[in-house]
Amino acid sequence: MINLLKRHAIQVLHRAGHTLEEIAGLVGVSKRTVQRVAAEPEVTHVETANERARRRVGRPSKAEQVRASVTAWLKAEPDLLGVEILRRAKLDGYTGSKSALYALVGTLRPATIRPIMRFEGLPGEFTQHDFGQVEVRFLDGRTQRVHFFASRLKYSRWAEVSVVTNQQAETLARTLVDHFHAVGGIPLLAVFDRPKTVALRWANDGTVTEWNPIFAGVALDLRLGIELCWPYAANQKGSTENLVGWVKGSFFKQRRFLDEEDLRAQLRDWLFETNNERPSRATGVTPAARLAEELPRLRPLKVTPESLALRIPVVVGPTGYVVHDTHRYSMHPDAIGIAGTLFLYRDSVRIVAGRFEATHARLLERQAISTLPEHRTAMVAAVSGKRGKRYLQRQHLLDLGEAVHLFLTELTHRRPRLWVADVERLHDMLQQHGPAVLIAACQQALEAQAFGAEYVAHFVTR
Repeated sequence: MINLLKRHAIQVLHRAGHTLEEIAGLVGVSKRTVQRVAAEPEVTHVETANERARRRVGRPSKAEQVRASVTAWLKAEPDLLGVEILRRAKLDGYTGSKSALYALVGTLRPATIRPIMRFEGLPGEFTQHDFGQVEVRFLDGRTQRVHFFASRLKYSRWAEVSVVTNQQAETLARTLVDHFHAVGGIPLLAVFDRPKTVALRWANDGTVTEWNPIFAGVALDLRLGIELCWPYAANQKGSTENLVGWVKGSFFKQRRFLDEEDLRAQLRDWLFETNNERPSRATGVTPAARLAEELPRLRPLKVTPESLALRIPVVVGPTGYVVHDTHRYSMHPDAIGIAGTLFLYRDSVRIVAGRFEATHARLLERQAISTLPEHRTAMVAAVSGKRGKRYLQRQHLLDLGEAVHLFLTELTHRRPRLWVADVERLHDMLQQHGPAVLIAACQQALEAQAFGAEYVAHFVTR
């Protein structure tokens, strides 16, 4: 079938007085075609596909033989499944393909248009939260994938956005509390999609069957209600749907950045402008103006960012350490085998196992070890036999890292009969002065090629 725009050109040229031969040459069709199209009714639209369907151009589908039956079935049962229609059609003698019949069903099934149910939040009622990521090209040509976490109060449209290092459960929990702290309180409900950092499993009807335990503990501490939406279901999110798209389109895609520090500085400026100076298109006023109405309805934050502790179940291992995220934290040897809880703060770790409790500075380097001096002493005392105590003391020293490991290797081979006394003395220095001082002293002894506890003691005093 010749498309309608070309048919329209033939009719225009014919009315202008061109001969059939001239029109055929200009349009690129046969003279007979020009004669036929010129006699057709005037073209009033250019929707060739619809016209082709109306004229039933081409070989008729085998499904046409059951059109009347399918129409009757769908009129009686609009929600009848396609597979059931196919079964009935075959019983009526249909021999065509499944796809042809399904295509016919798609054109005949009554369209059900469901109204979009949107809602506006009341003051202090809802916030929306979501992770996002975007590829950023800096002015020097470098590209970097930037992760961010965005929060927005539905009533006032006040927004908080933070650049984050990842999209893990701890990052979500800490940034969520940071944003509530910045806003000045918490609402009744927080709206999320369904990331694994919030919900691990849910039923077909949307009911959560297993929450992420880290997030669930934080929600309980905050006394915060959680409402989950299906991803991309914008009508469930009310006025702040597509929060991530708004941040990307209004900030990341509009600006250019020198480096990550410049990006963070521009983000702070953009948030100040968005919240305090620019009226919201939805409300006609600035978010700051509406936040003044919303603040009295926000509840006090029960957990500050500094006091937020994630609860992680642990067991004290056979060597007297608790392992979390490749990091090892010491406990009293009498706590070995006892199940407990690791309270993970932003800068520290507190472990409670039965009647035993220990607090460590939080480790950040992978495979790092933190051993408290009193735990070293107790472990050595708990080991039976001189040989066992000797090798445990040496292991405590080896755990300090490469410098001490190299020093002890040389010491053992150069003083095969004296290294036991050296290890005991080095262990005493570790208990007295701490890991950092002993590591630095061993490094200096290595550089001076001076292998003996007396040399390390010299560098320790310096």
